[in-house]
Amino acid sequence: MKAYALKSPGNRKLEQIQIGDVTPTSDQVLVDITHSGVCHSDVHLREGGYDMGSKGVLSVEDRGVPFPLILGHEIAGTVAKVGPDVTTLEVGDRVVVYPWLGCGQCKLCTAGDENQCRVMSQPLGIAQPGGYAEQVLVSASKYCIPLGTLDSAWGATLSCSGLTAYAAVRKVLPLDAEEHVTIIGAGGVGLTAVAVLTALGHENITVLDRTAANFEAAIELGARSTFLTNDTSTPQEVLARTGGPSAAVLDFVNSGVTAALAFTLLDKAGTMVQVGLFGGEFLVSTATLIFQQKQIIGSYTGGLSDLEACVEMARHGELPRPPISVRPMSLRNLESALDALSQGRSHGRMVLEQPTGRRHQDR
Repeated sequence: MKAYALKSPGNRKLEQIQIGDVTPTSDQVLVDITHSGVCHSDVHLREGGYDMGSKGVLSVEDRGVPFPLILGHEIAGTVAKVGPDVTTLEVGDRVVVYPWLGCGQCKLCTAGDENQCRVMSQPLGIAQPGGYAEQVLVSASKYCIPLGTLDSAWGATLSCSGLTAYAAVRKVLPLDAEEHVTIIGAGGVGLTAVAVLTALGHENITVLDRTAANFEAAIELGARSTFLTNDTSTPQEVLARTGGPSAAVLDFVNSGVTAALAFTLLDKAGTMVQVGLFGGEFLVSTATLIFQQKQIIGSYTGGLSDLEACVEMARHGELPRPPISVRPMSLRNLESALDALSQGRSHGRMVLEQPTGRRHQDR
């Protein structure tokens, strides 16, 4: 089976490799990958780590990432083989794969919160072989969610950007429809959060970004206002423009600058949810935290039930399909997509599509 991998830590060059075929056992499922989304998390992995502020860099080695590393965690495809204990899926079913796997046995995992597993975090594309390949082995059939008539390219992106946005929004609800919510970052995930909020009945949404490229899309998806920020923007300017503090701020950038801004924009007893992995740190007045009773929550993807809910929303037309550029899966297209993300040149979502019949032709 063909795959594209980073062969060693610190090596930013992806290479084509061949790995042996696998046969699913027990409740496992083997999926022929048709579509694999390209995510900014893959950029961090290719670059070798994460900015932890004054604590330095968390390297991929420190995180326990194995090599060669087959990246890619936004996976859609068709069921190729099933283990003998699988009863809910058949060969040929179109599915999106939930990639944020844990140990599968602890209380959190059995409750559907595998992304919070404290025993063994083993997500696809990070700790296990991922989607930049012709096939992927999924450890249990429950992690393969039927797509129905949903477009596979869109379905692939739901397993990360859709899921991440939905789970972040869920952490600040319920809110009255007119309570002010601010979204920082108008990229693909931030725009999806606007769409989720709108679909759930929220009406007072402001979107902040350093570029206005996606502001029109934000308004179309339900944002009431937008504000262009820069290095000299002050919280007072933002508050004046947006009409006052926010009951919730969802930060899809999560740099030191945006986190500090989010905390300042937050109303008393408000909640800020930090989602992005830009990196950095910010100082918090502990007395202000207490007097204002603010909440700071970190949100890393979401649980299995969150993805199921997100897919259902998409199926029923409650989420608009984001701009998706689909290209054939190749080493050149994969590297160019990662370069574009790294350099801030990507608009919308990039999905790589497996050429029909390629896996069988290569055997």
